[in-house]
Amino acid sequence: MSGVDELAGLPIGRRIQIIRERRGKTRAVVAGLVGRSDEWLKAVERGRMHPPRLDMLVRLGEALGVTDLAELTGEQALNLGIGRRAGHEAVPAMREAIEEMPLAVSGAPAPSPADLERRVADAWHLWHTSSTPRASVGAVLPGLIREGRRAVRVLDGLPRRQAHAALSAAYALAEQVLAWVSDSALLWLVADRCMASAEQADEPDTLAGAAWVVGNVWRSTGREEDAYTLANDAADLLSPRLADGTDDSRALWGAVRLHASITAARLGREGDALRQLDQADEMTHRLPTGYTHPWTLFGRANTDLTGVNVRVDLRQTGSALDHAGNLDLDEIPSVDRRARLWLETARAYSQRNDHTGALHTLQRATEVCAESMRSHPMARGLAGELVTSGGRMVEREARALAGTLGVTV
Repeated sequence: MSGVDELAGLPIGRRIQIIRERRGKTRAVVAGLVGRSDEWLKAVERGRMHPPRLDMLVRLGEALGVTDLAELTGEQALNLGIGRRAGHEAVPAMREAIEEMPLAVSGAPAPSPADLERRVADAWHLWHTSSTPRASVGAVLPGLIREGRRAVRVLDGLPRRQAHAALSAAYALAEQVLAWVSDSALLWLVADRCMASAEQADEPDTLAGAAWVVGNVWRSTGREEDAYTLANDAADLLSPRLADGTDDSRALWGAVRLHASITAARLGREGDALRQLDQADEMTHRLPTGYTHPWTLFGRANTDLTGVNVRVDLRQTGSALDHAGNLDLDEIPSVDRRARLWLETARAYSQRNDHTGALHTLQRATEVCAESMRSHPMARGLAGELVTSGGRMVEREARALAGTLGVTV
């Protein structure tokens, strides 16, 4: 926004609403990020309740990408340093490993790039298969990041570039762990370091993977147009490798097309979203049966799952439910993504005002991966909305589910 003065004289709730709408964020998403219901935020914005306390204003500012609380309050600039959020127990150790600045390195033998690559691949596998992905990966990733940072300090030549590729992959995984549970400043730092290591690795697949990470962060922090452009640039970078390159190169090309499809859907650009989805779908036919990319999980199942996501974002509710009904959950090689399919289905039912269907599918998502649903703002926002707007038939179960997800209603 151009400045605080243009909102002069407006109450806090109205300022929150205007800033939220300018950022292109839905009420449900912002409410979910701060652990409250859609109706609570609506009441705040419309002045039906007292302005939030300072701690909640800080959380709202973080969710809205605000760094000066004066934008919300209209008071003298406070500059309270919004944003050392730890929405999960894994965040502090991750932050320490990412933010620390060791100027000296130990005299221990140089880490093996091949060993780093193997350990990072194992961590990615753990992320996809654990029922508590953030806790599980958060226990091993800080050490991997430290080892990767030491490796790129002590190695030279090709081994150093290989170590940078492994470190970029570790930062890519860190972005997945920290998404929705840390402050945006830490996410931006992770994305920047992921791309910086990819540039040092100087290899197209690694650069495209880093673009996938940066695009995720840009999309979640209000830079959707930039994220869309970056995804297309990454696809262009990989295009010369599609004929004679590896399956991983083709899969990354498909993954950034899916990224562009989701981003276009969030922007309301239906034609672009469906075109990018079709291009990704065509790429799945050029990959071996059962293949999935180790980071992005690009393959047949994840493309189908993304198709549900895109159609929900485009409010093509009937089509989204039809696509979800045709998916085999056992073919999705990720606990988190299986839970996400149930969440997208719950969102589709909610769009139809089918509160019972939304509740039961959101309950199923939570059974599959409670940690992921506690971390996801759409799950939290929908849970709160079901309590306040779902009707008496579902209120009791919805309130219990909201409690499980840490939502105060």
